[in-house]
Amino acid sequence: MADYLVIVESPAKAKTIERYLGKKYKVKASVGHVRDLPRSQMGVSAENNFEPKYITIRGKGPVLQELKSAAKKVKKVYLAADPDREGEAIAWHLATALNIDIHSDCRVVFNEITKDAIIESFKNPRPINMDLVDAQQTRRILDRLVGYNISPILWKKVKKGLSAGRVQSVALRMIIDRENEIKNFQPEEYWTIEGTFEKGKKSFDALYYGNGKDKIKLTNEAQVKAILKDVKGTNFDVVNVTKKERKRNAAPAFTTSSLQQEAARKLNFRAKKTMMLAQQLYEGIDIGKKEGTVGLITYMRTDSTRISDTAKAEAVTYIEGKYGKEYIATEIKQTKKASNAQDAHEAIRPTSTMRTPDELKAVLSRDQLRLYRLIWERFIASQMAPAVLDTVAVDLQNGDVLFRANGSQVKFAGFMKLYIEGTDDQTEETTKLLPEMEIGDQVKSLEIEPKQHFTQPPPRYSEARLVKTMEELGIGRPSTYAPTLDTIQRRGYVVLDAKRFMPTELGEIVHQLVLEFFPDIINIEFTAQMEQDLDDIEEGNRQWKKVVEEFYKDFEVHVKHADEAMEKVVIKDEPAGEDCELCGSPMVFKLGRYGKFMACSNFPDCRNTKAIMKPIGVKCPSCETGEIVERKSKTKRLFYGCNQYPECEFVSWDKPINRPCPKCSALLVEKKIKKGVQIQCTKCDYEEAPTQ
Repeated sequence: MADYLVIVESPAKAKTIERYLGKKYKVKASVGHVRDLPRSQMGVSAENNFEPKYITIRGKGPVLQELKSAAKKVKKVYLAADPDREGEAIAWHLATALNIDIHSDCRVVFNEITKDAIIESFKNPRPINMDLVDAQQTRRILDRLVGYNISPILWKKVKKGLSAGRVQSVALRMIIDRENEIKNFQPEEYWTIEGTFEKGKKSFDALYYGNGKDKIKLTNEAQVKAILKDVKGTNFDVVNVTKKERKRNAAPAFTTSSLQQEAARKLNFRAKKTMMLAQQLYEGIDIGKKEGTVGLITYMRTDSTRISDTAKAEAVTYIEGKYGKEYIATEIKQTKKASNAQDAHEAIRPTSTMRTPDELKAVLSRDQLRLYRLIWERFIASQMAPAVLDTVAVDLQNGDVLFRANGSQVKFAGFMKLYIEGTDDQTEETTKLLPEMEIGDQVKSLEIEPKQHFTQPPPRYSEARLVKTMEELGIGRPSTYAPTLDTIQRRGYVVLDAKRFMPTELGEIVHQLVLEFFPDIINIEFTAQMEQDLDDIEEGNRQWKKVVEEFYKDFEVHVKHADEAMEKVVIKDEPAGEDCELCGSPMVFKLGRYGKFMACSNFPDCRNTKAIMKPIGVKCPSCETGEIVERKSKTKRLFYGCNQYPECEFVSWDKPINRPCPKCSALLVEKKIKKGVQIQCTKCDYEEAPTQ
């Protein structure tokens, strides 16, 4: 019979932890929250000092009953929910439901699910931290007050199923503001002059810099022509050579935000997918008989880059063995901690450096392995020596015309031997070698070419960039980025176009109404200040009810005004340009859970709907009567099928093209490969050279 009951959040964790703790401990899972505000009503009373009314979540009654009966059979109950605000609140709700004294040493926290970490955490139990609980309660109450007051107004005035929220409305605002920037952007002309030069038999490139005294910005063709007129002959003098050694430091180990960004850049993962895989790696993977189920990474919701001394020592041992002493970082450059960073946790890192990605190939899924490799490499690289680059800048002069050539080469790879951080614009640092030159040398110009350019508008937000910007502005916290982006897409406020966020008409309408009637809700500074208030509550520096009261005083006035003054908005459906084959009424485009579809405008009398199909001008090779059309699966993936479906079931993930295979006359398709797009035959081995 067990002496102790341990309650964690997930069943996956429960098994692992029970194995580590031994026979005296019984470990059960609450499967997340057991109590919450009711869904059918506000559950927060402004008249009663904003006291929340918690009820058992529907379907959790049996779980709670099981935990209660297990608690009666043991000497002590330990609450081991996740080590953050949300986890602390879950522990508090469990303590309340199970009549556990919150001031007793009932709370156990660990940052990683490994035997050592678990054993150590049970040596140091603590009371429940009510400041953390209050911070979570405040966020929940504020979100409830906003959501349950604004959403019904939007339902009444616009359409059912809409919502507004403190963080989601700000994220939508950022996407719309960026769209307006793009619409209002006025391109400006600018020019560059690129030169190809030769020294000895080696050629190299240089760019026009200025007149030898000042850097000159080129804005029009006349200016460029006047400069080129001043170039006499083809010889240029080397007037300056600057050689420097530049150090490049490794990026720190991941936070939640930087992990989501890097996984988007390097692995093409959405924020939601990254967090789901990270959760699996954290909770534990069965890695074989020797060790069984073990957590492979530390807790994945963190905004700290701190690393424990034990982990550092392990990384150093690995680096020395694999690369040599010179690759160990002698000092780790401290990253400037954001003022709002929660430093309770470590950065996201592998629980053991010695568990290399290659060793885990057999036990991890493809995507789990890719994410684990990213986390593992980033962590090891963060403990490695800086890269040393030799840079050289050479000034070439002809009269008053100065060109500058820049070159660099890696002198010592350092961390770059293992890992190089991705960039949003996908530019990689390349080695550019210049021939040896000294002041007084002469070089010959082979070609001087002026090029006209126009400034480009700022790009739309990718998921990675939006998360980064939200973090920089102090909007949301590690646990909220992924759900926020998910919500604004599910509501139909934004769509992803070429992996960039674009607002929909509905998004624009909702944003306009919230902007007009609830300006504070989408005020970036106001939302960032609210996050700061929540942090102050967590630190014990502010009373939570005071924060809620201050917010509600002004908010209540806006709600009353909006309910009275907001006019009803009629959203006209976009015509699809064809009639319903069942009743003859015009078809219109609708937005559903899985994106756009066609529906009959005579709804509810006619309920005809169909998927949007785009012809690609290719006859169906299977039935030979139908047309191949472009369609989207429920997961938004493009595929190609026959428009005679279900009579004809032809389907292809690769795009068919309108010419037969020259070898066997079968269907040719465009196949996406690493080098670009390749045309291949579906029957024989015919293939064409890839194109970008």
